[in-house]
Amino acid sequence: MGPGSFLEAPRMEKLLERGAGSGPCYGLDAMQGWRAHMEDAHTAQPQLPGAVATWAFFALYDGHAGNTVAQFCARHLLGEVVVGDSAGGFLRIDSRMQALAHAEGWEHAGSTAVAVLISPGHLYFINLGDSRALLCQASRLTFYTEDLEPSRPRERERIENAGGTVLLQRVNGSLAVSRALADFDYKAVAWRGQTEQLVSPEPEVYELARCPGEDEFWDAFDTEGLCTFVRSRLLLGGDPQAMCEEVLDAGIYKGSRDNMTCMVMCFRGAPGTSQAALQKERELDAHLESRVAGG
Repeated sequence: MGPGSFLEAPRMEKLLERGAGSGPCYGLDAMQGWRAHMEDAHTAQPQLPGAVATWAFFALYDGHAGNTVAQFCARHLLGEVVVGDSAGGFLRIDSRMQALAHAEGWEHAGSTAVAVLISPGHLYFINLGDSRALLCQASRLTFYTEDLEPSRPRERERIENAGGTVLLQRVNGSLAVSRALADFDYKAVAWRGQTEQLVSPEPEVYELARCPGEDEFWDAFDTEGLCTFVRSRLLLGGDPQAMCEEVLDAGIYKGSRDNMTCMVMCFRGAPGTSQAALQKERELDAHLESRVAGG
C-alpha cells in the first residue's frame, strides 16, 4: 500500500502523551485511523532549555506522500525557530531539506505545520497549510488560524505568477495546500524566489498577548463546539490527554478518514473541577440509567 491509501478497518490504537513545564500542561493523542500509514508527527516542549526556559513550543505536522518530512521537522524545526524569527526558521529548514530530498529520493513528500510558540507575555501562532490551532478563553473561541488553500486570492495570485494553475481547488489540480514544507516538485521555478514558488514554505505568524489539529479532522468538528467540549471536561475534572482521546474517537465516528493528532494545552487560570458540574453529571447519569431500566 502506498501513502494515501486506506485500510479495510481503522487502526484506533493511540499514541498517548502528557506533560508539563514552567508554562502550560498539555495532553496529546495521535491515531492512524483509516489511513494505510501514519504520516503525522509532533513536537511538544512545555519548557525550552537554557536562556529560554520560560518559553514553550508545540507543533503538529501533517505529512503527505510519506512521513519523512513530518518526522524531519519534528526533530529539527524547533532548533531553527529558536535561533531567529519564526518565519525564518521555516525557510531555513526548508532549504536544509531540499538537498537531502533530492539525494535521498523524497522530493515528492511534504508536510503542513501548525505551531504555537509561547513566551511569558505572548503567544505566537505559526501556520503553514491546512491544519488548525485555536485559542479558547472563558469558554469562548477568541482566535483560530485560517487554512492556507490554493483558492484564497493571495495564494492563487502567487501560484499563477509562478506559471501554475488552480484547478479543482488544488495546485495544478493535484496538491490541496498552497503552503507546505518540502514538496519540492512545486518549488522548481528558477525565476521565482523561495517564497514565490507554486507552494511556499513561508508561514503566517500571528502574535497575541497571552490549542493545534488537522485538515480533514476539522471537516468532522465545529471549532467553537470543540472549545465548549474542552471546558465541560475541565469542569468535570478531566485531564488534557483524556480529552484528546475522546476527540479522536469522536472523529472516527463522525467519518474522518485521515490520520488524526490532537493536542490540548491548559494555561494557568484554566477552569478547574466544579462540584456543581459534577452533580449535574451524576443527575444525568442517574436519569439515563432509569430510562434504560424502564425500557
